[in-house]
Amino acid sequence: MAVVMPMTHRRPSLSPLLTRMRDRSPGLAASLLGGAVAAGLGLGSFAVLVMVLWISSPYPDSGPGGALHIAAALWLLAHGVELVRADTLTGVPAPVGVTPLLLLAVPLWLLHRAARHAVLGGAADATDIPPVPARTAWTGVALGYLAVGTAAALYASGGELSPSWSWTAVCLPLLAAGAAGSGVWTAYGRPREPVLSLLVLLPAGLRRLVLGPEARESRARIGTAARAAGLATAVLVGGGALLLGASLVWHGGAARTSFLQLTEGLSGRFAVLLLCLALLPNAAVWSAAYGLGPGFVLGVHHTVAPLSSAPAPLLPPFPLLAAVPDAGTGTPLNWLAVLVPVTAGVTAGWFVARVAVGQRGDGGGELSEERKRKAVGAGLRQQSTSAPWAQGRTAATAFLAAALCAVALAVFAELSGGPLGGAALARFGPVWWQTGGAALGWIAVVAVPTAVGLRAWRLLERRVPTPTIGTSTIGKPREAEAETPAVADGSWFRRSFTVGRGWFTRKPKAEQPVSVPVPVPGPVPVSVPFPAPVDQPYIAYDHDPTFDPPSLTPWYDDASREARWAALREASTPPEQPEEPGEPEPN
Repeated sequence: MAVVMPMTHRRPSLSPLLTRMRDRSPGLAASLLGGAVAAGLGLGSFAVLVMVLWISSPYPDSGPGGALHIAAALWLLAHGVELVRADTLTGVPAPVGVTPLLLLAVPLWLLHRAARHAVLGGAADATDIPPVPARTAWTGVALGYLAVGTAAALYASGGELSPSWSWTAVCLPLLAAGAAGSGVWTAYGRPREPVLSLLVLLPAGLRRLVLGPEARESRARIGTAARAAGLATAVLVGGGALLLGASLVWHGGAARTSFLQLTEGLSGRFAVLLLCLALLPNAAVWSAAYGLGPGFVLGVHHTVAPLSSAPAPLLPPFPLLAAVPDAGTGTPLNWLAVLVPVTAGVTAGWFVARVAVGQRGDGGGELSEERKRKAVGAGLRQQSTSAPWAQGRTAATAFLAAALCAVALAVFAELSGGPLGGAALARFGPVWWQTGGAALGWIAVVAVPTAVGLRAWRLLERRVPTPTIGTSTIGKPREAEAETPAVADGSWFRRSFTVGRGWFTRKPKAEQPVSVPVPVPGPVPVSVPFPAPVDQPYIAYDHDPTFDPPSLTPWYDDASREARWAALREASTPPEQPEEPGEPEPN
């Protein structure tokens, strides 16, 4: 009788489906948890940083509760929520609405990542698990984030910096919904249908332009304009950062003095340094607005621009504010700031012209197959796989890029500024409509003629046929290569040659006998049928084992030439007859 151990009598294992359900929480619950965790991570990172600064400060003004209130308020400020400072000299609450753009990137990244993870369910590599529905993941992540955000706003309302409830009700849900939607859209592979479904909000004319019979051409034009606008915006903001750095170097003494006088101790100066780093993107946008012409506002009725500068007389000592140009009329050195929008316009025009002539497959129609074959057969250098745009279409696309760039700069200008108090400090930063209008004017004036001119110049260069290096131009063109189809990626010169690439330079006709000399006694030519091209040339047919494959020595050197002449002489010389024995001489 067999003995059965008690530990071996187990319950049957779960089925793969139940195991998968156990390892993976329900979609909505997991999405809610993901959104709450994203908010908790952001809030915790701000709390850790503020607590470290509070602990290292030699003279803390409040206890740990006050530091946590400040951390919650800064976390809400990073979402664009305006704060209210109640403890002022006049007793009137003062708003604080300048959002550090670098801090704004933290909640955006956390929400995007949480939404993407909620769709994939933590199994990005497991293709057998279906993704969570988009609406479920988006709703769960947004609601979980808003739940923690509402609790943080309630907690921060009891501190020195309390959030404005109107701004909280607008900014927090808007950012959570937008970033979560971006994450869900990315997790599903960035499909085009959700974007096209939003086009119902456009007017009938624009909707017909995008979804009408020429929708493909219109979408290509919009995509090209969007990429050109992104490049122009990056050049503007990057140029603004260069202007900021140059001004800080020019006013280096004042910036160093304000940094040392603002606070004492390593912890205080470290906090000021972190604040400067968080406000660097804001200062870059302000400098870009300065280069565009309207400049930025440092208090009510105090504008700083290249033509004239009138900053507020009583600015707080801050290193970034030390880089503000001196009061008075602008000098030629200040006028050099206009090179930033000019460079941005040239960049946008260059990109549009590059697509307009067909050097990228981003837009425009395709070349006909007959035109491709003619280009390949004539040995011309094929520069593109798309047909050139018309002049009007190129100009319209460049203007559309200027409009999109203007919208982006207007949004950045609005986000980078805000109030820092009441009365004279009610406005800091660039004015959004002035910055956007100036960006539209500069980019359109520079980008449109640049795109049209570069398009005409490159098309003029194309009219001159440029033979490919190494292509023979003697005699008529080879008809066999005219039927070679062009490769889709433009690499038309990748053709399949026949056997023996080092020896054969043309594709022989199939089933055509070719005379090949073989080493046999006597000059007897042997006709061997040449087979069709194969991958392994010397395996397709039985060959003479005495035939040595060609050596790697070049055929045109002296040794090879002498060897060939010797072989020809040997083959053409008849064999010598043996001498017959003569008759014996008579004695």
